[in-house]
Amino acid sequence: MKITNITTFIVPPRWCFLKIETDEGIVGWGEPIVEGRAHSVAAAVEELADYLIGRDPRNIEDHWTVLYRGGFYRGGAIHMSALAGIDQALWDIKGRALGQPVHQLLGGAVRDSIRVYSWIGGDRPADTAAAAKSAVARGFTAVKMNGTEELQFIDSFDKIELTLANVQAVREAVGPNVGIGVDFHGRVHKPMAKALIKELEPYKLMFIEEPVLSENAEALREIAHITATPIALGERLYSRWDFKRILSEGYVDIIQPDVSHAGGITETRKIAAMAEAYDVAVALHCPLGPIALAACLQVDAGAYNAFIQEQSLGIHYNESNDLLDYITDQSVFAYEDGYVKIPQGPGLGIEINEEYVRQRAEIGHRWRNPVWRHKDGSFAEW
Repeated sequence: MKITNITTFIVPPRWCFLKIETDEGIVGWGEPIVEGRAHSVAAAVEELADYLIGRDPRNIEDHWTVLYRGGFYRGGAIHMSALAGIDQALWDIKGRALGQPVHQLLGGAVRDSIRVYSWIGGDRPADTAAAAKSAVARGFTAVKMNGTEELQFIDSFDKIELTLANVQAVREAVGPNVGIGVDFHGRVHKPMAKALIKELEPYKLMFIEEPVLSENAEALREIAHITATPIALGERLYSRWDFKRILSEGYVDIIQPDVSHAGGITETRKIAAMAEAYDVAVALHCPLGPIALAACLQVDAGAYNAFIQEQSLGIHYNESNDLLDYITDQSVFAYEDGYVKIPQGPGLGIEINEEYVRQRAEIGHRWRNPVWRHKDGSFAEW
């Protein structure tokens, strides 16, 4: 079997899909994307494709090694996301060629399903609480919310009070047994993170995500000592080597690699195995499209320490298209009692509606992160 063609599709709301074709007619799909840098990742895919055309798609480990190590400069968001989408598509092809889901090729499943959580939002505490109630009514047993607006290094206590009001409203709305994740989104610097985390302790959160930026991981040494709340981090880390220090120095309780950012299925499952050796849980990051979610679930199937999965159905980013729009059988992602079953179809376990993908790719997107500024005019982390 030989790879004959690699095509990328920039599709709404903010995604990039990839199709790898072979001379035997077997096709694989991947989702190489950095939110806000879709065209940059597509260009990187095109460069990496030079090596792959004419090669056997089934030699995944070797292809991954060459595409990662073959360039003198390696790693980072663009390179690893391009490699991730290619890797997903290669696994999709291999599974389809053998008539098996990817997780069976990786040693089989340790679970039949995995818990999922829903994003909630709102401008006022009452709005956030209503969104949480709605998610629970739809069967979700866990939700995640943004914790704060922009914060200066040292900011006023009224912003902490706003966060506490939002979290309190959600906790009161859903009761004591629904998991609540609070995402600081890297918006918070160490001095304010210490104050916020201490104040949030009474609400018994499922986790606090990115309490500080990943590049400031040493700050977690202090933060971890002032809270019993699990700390999660990792969506902006892209390889085993990025996670090595985080794990070895005991900074986090949950890691959140993204299968569309961190080198694909091949790399993410290795990161998960590293975390298991440190007794650290896995909650894969995935506010993305259906191919990314399918790839996550194939990793979740065989990762003993995976405990919950992010997914984007109804997320605020999905305005023009949503998670289920690009697949032909939407039941593959049917959520029941807060869980989703591991897809059992060949490859990634989903069927892409290519005709619709091509239609929407004619529209495309140029989604960009918001740019925030503080009251004094200086840049604020979004």
